Amino acid sequence: MDEQHTEQDLNEILQVRRDKLAALREAGADPYLITRFQPTHFSQDILDDFENMEGKQVTLAGRLVAKRVMGKASFAHIQDGRGRIQLYLQINALGENAYTEFKSWDIGDIIGVTGEVFRTRKGEISVKAAEITLLTKSLQPLPEKWHGLTDPDLRYRQRYLDLIVNPDVKETFILRSRILRSIRNYMDERGYLEVETPVLHVEPNNADSRPFVTHHNTLDVDMFLRIELELKLKRLIVGGFDRVYEIGRIFRNEGMSVKHNPEFTMIEMYKAYGDYRDMMELAEGLISNAAQEVLGTMRVTYQGEVIDLKPPWQRMTMVEAVRKYAGVDFDTIDTDEQARAMARNKGVEIEKDMGWGHVLNAFFEARVEDQLVQPTFVYEYPVEISPLAKRKKDDPRMTERFEIFITRREMGNAFSELNDPIDQRERFMQQALAKHKDASRYDEDFVDALEIGLPPTGGMGIGVDRVVMLLTDSRSIRDVILFPTMKPLGK
Repeated sequence: MDEQHTEQDLNEILQVRRDKLAALREAGADPYLITRFQPTHFSQDILDDFENMEGKQVTLAGRLVAKRVMGKASFAHIQDGRGRIQLYLQINALGENAYTEFKSWDIGDIIGVTGEVFRTRKGEISVKAAEITLLTKSLQPLPEKWHGLTDPDLRYRQRYLDLIVNPDVKETFILRSRILRSIRNYMDERGYLEVETPVLHVEPNNADSRPFVTHHNTLDVDMFLRIELELKLKRLIVGGFDRVYEIGRIFRNEGMSVKHNPEFTMIEMYKAYGDYRDMMELAEGLISNAAQEVLGTMRVTYQGEVIDLKPPWQRMTMVEAVRKYAGVDFDTIDTDEQARAMARNKGVEIEKDMGWGHVLNAFFEARVEDQLVQPTFVYEYPVEISPLAKRKKDDPRMTERFEIFITRREMGNAFSELNDPIDQRERFMQQALAKHKDASRYDEDFVDALEIGLPPTGGMGIGVDRVVMLLTDSRSIRDVILFPTMKPLGK
């Protein structure tokens, strides 16, 4: 019965609003015909600089979010792009017709107002309206005042409502923009050139990720949405660019969780004549600088834990990390069988044909990652899981690769880039065979580029969304993506 009553009430509200619009159109006052309105200020400008703004005429535009009618005088609040401010509306100042029109307006309507800045007897900074204009009629009510928009699923599906009724959400995305600006400035100041590379690829790439597949009708070929930025950017280093980076969308046809969205943002950067150690310095500088510029501190709180981003960050090899947190020393394990036996003994899940490097990584993922709260570089990864990284000179089982971990979450990945074309072709083929795919299907043009000559190069990718999650104290990746991927209703 309650649900029926609520639905009936809503239908009545919707009809009343449409009737009001019809009446406006009948009177020749269709708000949708207005094409331009020029505000002179934002609400926050007035609130921040009241001493200089008091007594001045201003023009504002925004959404009507509160209204209190009291006979011949009324109060209202409008919300614009930078906050909200109170309006004082008086029949004597507006005239009877305009005041009567105002009383018929609904919460959610978008209005324009011109008036004088003053402070009420209760001390609230306000605008005394001299002229008001209905700019857009809202045909649906905003979420109920006290309960708001709390259903996470609905918030993500209807982000426009989320932004209207939840000010903290808007602030998160303002901070995201500032973080991106800080990252760009940091890279530009260090001589990196921002570039753009294709989203559509003719080859699926050799990374361990599942691509989205589409079809190009004119060429009559299947194409793949990119799952990384790497191979195109390294071609630019071959071509003679010294330092490049790209901030771009990545698409992976995989699972969804608080940490994963099928469409997300990465930054990848490459430095000729550098290595993974250069990337360590770049990573800790980039992220700590963003925190300092945007938040004013390098000590941030994430989900109740204080994270110290001030460089230098902790550094340990993967073998050292597994020794410290899992109590297993892989320096004393020589064969694949010994490694698999240790996994079985310690209760770490592995596949039956895993080799030494894969088992080491299984231990790391099962026993170490959840321990890495403070910023940590874990370096020297097994060659089996690092097909694009250069081998260590003194230990060919390992590569010059690291991953960044903060708040138990991988934030970035970096290599001394493999530039040996013979080794690269063999690794691509081995990777394809391991995934039971056609070993001849890999990016042959990339190998050709390596044969032209890639200088010693350091490269890195950082998950921008995860950095934003950290710096905005957001629990889910959906909280920092304006329009996250959602399961269609009814599916």
